[in-house]
Amino acid sequence: MVIKSAEFVISNSRVEKCPTTGLPEYAFIGRSNVGKSSLINMLTARKGLAMTSQKPGKTQLINHFIINDAWYLVDLPGYGYARLGKDSRDSLRRMIEDYVLERKELVLLFVLLDCRHEPQKIDLEFIQWLGEEGVPFALVFTKADKLSKGRLAANVEAYKAKLHEEWEELPPIFVTSSEERMGRDELLGYIEEINTTL
Repeated sequence: MVIKSAEFVISNSRVEKCPTTGLPEYAFIGRSNVGKSSLINMLTARKGLAMTSQKPGKTQLINHFIINDAWYLVDLPGYGYARLGKDSRDSLRRMIEDYVLERKELVLLFVLLDCRHEPQKIDLEFIQWLGEEGVPFALVFTKADKLSKGRLAANVEAYKAKLHEEWEELPPIFVTSSEERMGRDELLGYIEEINTTL
């Protein structure tokens, strides 16, 4: 897929205020500081499209970007950001749950995981919840350039093994590096493949 255009459309905190064009949506979510904004900028080849920050918890709204006037890329708030107060965490959780469960245009949720870390309880619980709710999703490992190829492969296999404890069949898995543009063609190709079947 060639990205000819990528434009910011709207930020909001309520699913009912999301765009009403009926175009398919692919949403990106992950723990705070997983590299979500960098990945979005890499995929769209637009350096400042999504706001990147050294401080986790930057994204606190549902952000819609229109791609090629054909589909939306949706940047969701990160989950599990401990430095937010309980009320803020609860409101973010409700925002995420409302979007994921109620948004009819959502075709697929990309769940981002930092490949440098062992399977985290919060990620596993979120993945389990998606499965229980029947939400289609794929897993995207980020920051692959930070590890040797051998360590990267071992970490991804360890994650798969952990998931196989609960799941018979695993979702699609992608390995990416925003720095090296790794995984870009695979991710965009997967979205294009799905779009042709809709």
